[in-house]
Amino acid sequence: MQELVNPKKVNLLDFDRKGLAAFFVGLGEKPFRATQLMKWIYQEDVYNFDEMSNLSKSLRAYLNENCEIATPEIVVEQIATDGTIKWAMQTHCGNRIESVFIPEDDRNTLCISSQIGCALACSFCSTAQQGFNRNLTTSEIVGQLFVAQNRVGKDHRITNVVMMGMGEPLLNFDNVVASVNLMMDDFAYGLSKRRVTISSSGVVPAIERLGDACDVSLAISLHAVRDELRDELVPINKKYPLNELMAACRENAKIAPRRFITFEYVMLDGINDTVADAKGLIKLLKTIPCKLNLIPFNPFPNSPYRCSNKETILKFKTMLNDAGIITTVRKTRGDDIDAACGQLVGQVADKSRRHLKLQNAT
Repeated sequence: MQELVNPKKVNLLDFDRKGLAAFFVGLGEKPFRATQLMKWIYQEDVYNFDEMSNLSKSLRAYLNENCEIATPEIVVEQIATDGTIKWAMQTHCGNRIESVFIPEDDRNTLCISSQIGCALACSFCSTAQQGFNRNLTTSEIVGQLFVAQNRVGKDHRITNVVMMGMGEPLLNFDNVVASVNLMMDDFAYGLSKRRVTISSSGVVPAIERLGDACDVSLAISLHAVRDELRDELVPINKKYPLNELMAACRENAKIAPRRFITFEYVMLDGINDTVADAKGLIKLLKTIPCKLNLIPFNPFPNSPYRCSNKETILKFKTMLNDAGIITTVRKTRGDDIDAACGQLVGQVADKSRRHLKLQNAT
């Protein structure tokens, strides 16, 4: 496996199976070459084209000259006291992204990034304070899973992937969709569609497109039940307010009626944790098949917020559960290495065109 990209070569990790088949057809080859190549890469861990024995000699020669299998490169590894691992990975342009491996008794979850930085400027998120640099390519997104699985080994098979790292996945729609299609492809990682989750802060047009593009689980970063507060916490709400977001979620829920949408709600002391907020959540979510994840706020330098106390969070949870909304409190993992929710930062230069990005969100 080659780490970092040669701009003169085609990175074959940038293609899902459909894209790879089209690539081979363009070379005058049969579409089934795509599945052959995918088996070598993702199932046999073979990255040397010369070792791919069921490809013709002439095709192997072409691939050697014109193509590569390249991923981001781990440059920093931090291991938390609870076993969580955070990696800083360097991309071909020299920027860094962060991925987090979370081992549990019944699953191993990888939280991956979709952008370098983030354009959404959510006020409670450390990552958002770094600004936006660029979208990640498909190979840089799926490459995080590729690198992480090789790093932890087959004895710690990654069973779940969540697009909850750096960036807003639905502002990098095409590359994210190609990546998750690879993750779920039986000739690649074969992850269950129930075990791949795309998290969004509410890019409504992309949520509406998502169901037609790929069948994965959806998580929504909600965090407020009133537009005026959500405008402050999650500024994209100014473009796509709560009534539009909830309507898109109801439509998405029709695609897989047996599957819940997950709503994420960070608990901020005195901001969004009152009895009135709990009642507002009940009213907002009662018509959507969902579960609610309460997230204790993870502090970062110069943040104006504090985490709600345990008693408040418990009371909030109880009210929601009593109303029939499945509600859990997310266990904080990796906070001693800044790997917890909202803490991923990376070495990101702010080339921020965030306002332009928000205006052009589709």
